Amino acid sequence: MLFRLFLYNALLAGSCGYAFWKGRADERLTAAVCVIASLISFALLGPVRFRYSSVEIGVLTVDILTLAAFTYVALRSDRFWPLWISGLQLTTSIAHVLKAVEPDLMPYAYSAAARLWSYPILIILAVGTWRGHRRMELERRSPAPAG
Repeated sequence: MLFRLFLYNALLAGSCGYAFWKGRADERLTAAVCVIASLISFALLGPVRFRYSSVEIGVLTVDILTLAAFTYVALRSDRFWPLWISGLQLTTSIAHVLKAVEPDLMPYAYSAAARLWSYPILIILAVGTWRGHRRMELERRSPAPAG
């Protein structure tokens, strides 16, 4: 568990730090949402002994608000990567619905379903930031058309 926490925090710091450093408004807003949602979710988790044994209402609330923020970014962006992030966050949010519908769902399966997609979301953010930065650099370097 300690390794997963270290891995997640390293990925969070790396991808969000990169988005704040080199990203445009979409990347920065997405990074801010990722950082804030991660901190609040961690603070709202139940005691370790009972964690994910029932619907984590606090985490569910954070996930729904995160989905709304990611969808906002996706709807206003001219890039495709925010749609992927929004879709993966929807998948994360559905994990809570599954636990509500099937209370006997094992806590480990529920926690995995609720947390798994955070990793690809952060990877997509980093790749989207890199591609956007690269695109801006190429546009800046290319000569203006003669007119």
